[in-house]
Amino acid sequence: MDRRSEIRDFLTTRRARVTPEQAGLTPSPLDRTRRVPGLRREEVAQLAGVSVPYYTRLERGDARGATDAVLDAIARTLLLDDAERAHLFDLVRAANATAIGAAGAARPARQAVRPGLRNLVETISGVPAYIRNARLDLLAANTLARALFAPIFDSPARPANAARFTFLDPAATAFYPDWAAVADQNVATLRAESGRSPHDKALTDLIGELSIRGGDAFRQRWARHDVRRHRAGAKRIHHPLVGDLTFTYETTQLTAGDGLYLILCTVPPGSRDAETLDLLASWNSPQPTQRTQ
Repeated sequence: MDRRSEIRDFLTTRRARVTPEQAGLTPSPLDRTRRVPGLRREEVAQLAGVSVPYYTRLERGDARGATDAVLDAIARTLLLDDAERAHLFDLVRAANATAIGAAGAARPARQAVRPGLRNLVETISGVPAYIRNARLDLLAANTLARALFAPIFDSPARPANAARFTFLDPAATAFYPDWAAVADQNVATLRAESGRSPHDKALTDLIGELSIRGGDAFRQRWARHDVRRHRAGAKRIHHPLVGDLTFTYETTQLTAGDGLYLILCTVPPGSRDAETLDLLASWNSPQPTQRTQ
């Protein structure tokens, strides 16, 4: 990816969404002829306390000399949330590393799950639990998670990856009643990871695959430059065996794993969703071996 264009497009899209009123500017007669939907470059520079040429150069992707203090000021001006601020810092860091010839070689795909972690997730009972990486590859899961996300694990869109399933498998729209929101979430997660790991070839290959095969549904979302952190929330699915089910999920980064995350899915005890999950669990529990006389 071209890091200069990444900085340019990210700052341009963030600037376009902030109105003068949101930035605390007093409307003026000139606003009647405003040609941009959000802030002008001059206004961003003024609010961030930098010169107009400096901000213009930064927005064009030239991040040389950009200090943390300057980036913080721009982040505040553009009303960036924590995920967006981190993404801006990641993009600038990667661009400057490239500029001084320190980009480094493409890193190997982070796919391996240590046997100890695999055993850990497989011994978790009562709730679906699985391990993924930042590219949304599903790498290990307990029996209940494999049953819950069977359409992903069994999908012809291989290897098993949440974004690949969402955009390349026609079954995804039936599995996710809120497909558009899930698609937004997946792309925002991949976009944030592309800033953190600019030399991850497996990630670059996945984005290229989705850009080609995922069509406008993926490309239009990718062009928005939205980034988010999805560490907790609720998700609604329509399971092909047990029907509708809504669950909440919590994501924990595994400090002992290189870029790996443990996700636990839960439902309120005694709820209809709990009954549905119990039914799914009963259909997928190991059957006792009968002794022969």
